[in-house]
Amino acid sequence: MSAVRQAQLRSETVAGKPGRVQNRQAEVTRLMPRPLLIIVIAVLSALVLIPVLYIFFASINSDISVAQGDFFPTELSWQNYAKIWTSVGLANGLLNSLAVAGSTAIVSALLSVATAYVLVRFAFRGRLTILRGLLGLQSIPGTLMLLPVFVLFSSAASYLGVTIIGTQWGLFLTYLTFALPFSTWVMVTYLRGLPRELEEAARIDGAGSLGVLLRIIVPLSWPGIVVSAIFAFLLGWNDVLFASVMTRPESQTVAVALQIFGSATEGGAVPYYGQMMASALVCAAPVVILYLIFQRYLVGGLTAGGVK
Repeated sequence: MSAVRQAQLRSETVAGKPGRVQNRQAEVTRLMPRPLLIIVIAVLSALVLIPVLYIFFASINSDISVAQGDFFPTELSWQNYAKIWTSVGLANGLLNSLAVAGSTAIVSALLSVATAYVLVRFAFRGRLTILRGLLGLQSIPGTLMLLPVFVLFSSAASYLGVTIIGTQWGLFLTYLTFALPFSTWVMVTYLRGLPRELEEAARIDGAGSLGVLLRIIVPLSWPGIVVSAIFAFLLGWNDVLFASVMTRPESQTVAVALQIFGSATEGGAVPYYGQMMASALVCAAPVVILYLIFQRYLVGGLTAGGVK
């Protein structure tokens, strides 16, 4: 049996005691009485579900009924879900958002795990400065960076002859600039909780730094990688400010398409409430699906750095 496998068995034996899990669950249930816990959960669920139900009912209702304030639809119609693909231009926006936000999430997660591994496991001059800089960058509002980023990318067309403004990869670079510091800090927090014995055992077996990263760190860091990737994906999916400035009609994201559609229908007698609600549900579906698929990784990744 290799040294790596022995170290993994020792870590699983220590971490796999069922008594600890049961004790933590008992401590959680003792925080409040069971009837009060049921009431709190019911209230929180209502606060989340009632707005979602209203959006769904409005998406299958007529615009006049929604304007009158009706919660339940007077007549059921699924035409709004068919109209949004031509009136809103939802298909092009969804493809652009998936391409930009998905590439940002993947590249940010891969770069952050490698950067965090170097910052956590190697000692060199300037290491603490980089860590403090990553934390300090989170305090800078993204709104203040809009004009500098736009001027920098527009100047690249003059000095380098490369067009960045109005392209998908230009928007990808913009999102990566803001997503990478946060993703790296998430991975730094996660890697600090991984046992060093596994890496030492892998080095005894002859693995180098790259082999340790690919064979030990990456497989054990999936919860942290998923968390950093999803947050980077949300950054690109929900952004309107940078996407409205850095894109053209053919490269605009779905958030910009919704904003333009909502602004264009405000001047009418009755806005297209049904189409706007249907578009909102369709645009929220990819994010909900991601959360449902990677839920167990999200819980482990978010709590890894807080419990020792």
